[in-house]
Amino acid sequence: DYDVEVYGLDSMDQLEKVLSHYGKVKLVGKSFSVLKFIHEGTEYDFAFPRTERKTGSGHRGFDVSVDGSMAFEAAARRRDFTVNAMGYDIAGKCFLDPFGGRRDLERKILRHIDARTFVEDPLRLYRGVQFCARFGFTMDVLTKRLCRNMAEEGMLDELPKERVFGEIKKLLLQAEKPSAGFVLLKTLGALRYFPHLSDLPENLWQESLRRLDVMAMLKEAKQEKALILMLSALVLSMERESQVQELIGWLSNEVKLISSVVMLWRYYREIGAISESEDLDTEVRKLSVKANISDLVLIAKVDYLAKKALMKGTFKAGDKVLQRAERLGVSQAPPKPLLQGRDLLQLGHKPSPKFKEILETVYDAQLRGVMKTKEEALEFVVKMFHKNLS
Repeated sequence: DYDVEVYGLDSMDQLEKVLSHYGKVKLVGKSFSVLKFIHEGTEYDFAFPRTERKTGSGHRGFDVSVDGSMAFEAAARRRDFTVNAMGYDIAGKCFLDPFGGRRDLERKILRHIDARTFVEDPLRLYRGVQFCARFGFTMDVLTKRLCRNMAEEGMLDELPKERVFGEIKKLLLQAEKPSAGFVLLKTLGALRYFPHLSDLPENLWQESLRRLDVMAMLKEAKQEKALILMLSALVLSMERESQVQELIGWLSNEVKLISSVVMLWRYYREIGAISESEDLDTEVRKLSVKANISDLVLIAKVDYLAKKALMKGTFKAGDKVLQRAERLGVSQAPPKPLLQGRDLLQLGHKPSPKFKEILETVYDAQLRGVMKTKEEALEFVVKMFHKNLS
């Protein structure tokens, strides 16, 4: 994205008037006085330099002052890290770097600017963690100490889960090795906020870290599914389903997300269990009703490789199950039922409490391969249940 800080104007109205000649303008983030400018399909955020003073708890507990006459260094001091406090003077055609951000960037050091203002927004600890993991930075010793103090003093308690999850998503989805972020969270004393994760014995903790990195390498999915897969890799060491629910529920209130991760955790072990079945077709079809076979195989493979401390390798049991699922057409979704309630009605029978039982029996027979066509399913119903329906 493009962030433009404007100096030398008296008001946001004046800035809005100037920008409106060149494209669409709308005010966003009222308390922070940001203008979103859209030109030829590209969005730019225009803002005045500002100072923030902590007045209460939470991320809304700030008194914000906007001042177009402020010097760049004074405005940049409110930012979190030196690498985020650099600017470019368009008129003077020169870089502005009052806090040595360019030097830190070259050395890949993540350093806070001002200890007093840094702690006013505890989310900066999580931002620092995901920055380090994504860009291969090392956190400065003093910054690390400052973050550790924030965690010890309970400053992270006030953070809404939505803001925390926003940073964790960036860590999980954008870091080549997300494990680096979780190691740093533990070093900073912030892992204790993650239910059950901080309680893992060392061997399971190391397995969890390896799973994250293997999954980050293997996943090829759109963002929503990639997030589910990464979270699933994170929770595989949990012993109980309730622990999985608590951890994901601490991060997010999204019911679909929580249930998706729980389902994958619950059934991924079945990949290995069914791979040697004498009736693999039936087992694969039945498993496809419970969860996405392709996802289960991927998670089982990640678990297999992590336990063997491998980043790459074959997982024969998973390959066998996935190939069979693809052949049966159920790798992404279960088979559609051959019959529905309306089909029973078309046989000339009235709605009955037994309809559900009959349809479930027919579907189970379908999963077992007893019938493959609608005609065979109807014949099965007439033969098995005709007397009950009449």
